Amino acid sequence: MISLDRLGIFIAIVDAGSLTAAAAVLGQSKAVVSFNLKQLEAELGVSLLTRSTRSLALTDVGRRFYEDCQRVLGEAHGAIETARQGHQGLRGTLRITTTVEYGQRTVVPALIAFAGVHPQLQIQHSSSSSHEDLISGRYDLAIRMGQLNDSSYRAALVENYAIWPVASPAYLASLPAKGIATLQDLQRARWLAHGRLATPLRWQVRTPEGEVAFAAEQDTMIESDSASALLAFALGGCGVALLPRWQVAADVRAGRLRHLLPEVIFPQQGVYAVYPDSRHIAEKVRAFIDFLREFVGAPLSST
Repeated sequence: MISLDRLGIFIAIVDAGSLTAAAAVLGQSKAVVSFNLKQLEAELGVSLLTRSTRSLALTDVGRRFYEDCQRVLGEAHGAIETARQGHQGLRGTLRITTTVEYGQRTVVPALIAFAGVHPQLQIQHSSSSSHEDLISGRYDLAIRMGQLNDSSYRAALVENYAIWPVASPAYLASLPAKGIATLQDLQRARWLAHGRLATPLRWQVRTPEGEVAFAAEQDTMIESDSASALLAFALGGCGVALLPRWQVAADVRAGRLRHLLPEVIFPQQGVYAVYPDSRHIAEKVRAFIDFLREFVGAPLSST
């Protein structure tokens, strides 16, 4: 039977890029690391890596095996943690990635409270505008916004939020009509778009007359993968941005932005806790998802 330790050594070799570097990471000798790699290939009857004097490269079989090993080890470690934590409380490390804006607003305060409840659990938080890959990044959990498309992960809804089209008074004053009064005016506006959306300027919206298709008539004037940047562009008078209500409500109340056509309702969006699809969900992941949902005031449900 192939040991999990040997699989872990193989993953370390691939991640480190050499036997020497892997040995340093693992705190073992290069000879031990090399022996375990050779034994693993012998037990499998395949070559996982091609070797040269300067580098290692995965074979096609090795690349598939590397991905499988990550999944297997993740499930094994999750099962072990779940068994241990049932008696010892939450331990180990919770690695979580979030967007910058929602992380600062909600997740970081929730993590502060969660850490107070579970002082023996280490927390590693990363914030990014891009969607980090959970497996290669070795994250236990990601908090993602909008609508999910990736079915390779499991997801739990944390909360819903509204999105508002907003613009600055200066931009509205620059328009021929000195404002936006109709849906057609909004479609003709200069739009700022989120670059991570597949169709950032096409939506099904609800109006007092019923549901209609909305599409901007001009190409995107400015595109960004950061909601904070889009907010700054909108405040700077560059055009109309479609942003979360929780992000722009204060600026609307202060008069720095205007909520355009509030009678037109854009599709509600979701905040999701996303985690690898494995047989065993680590207790720390399940516990934080439930904690976060309670923190934002959402009713608890099983994940």
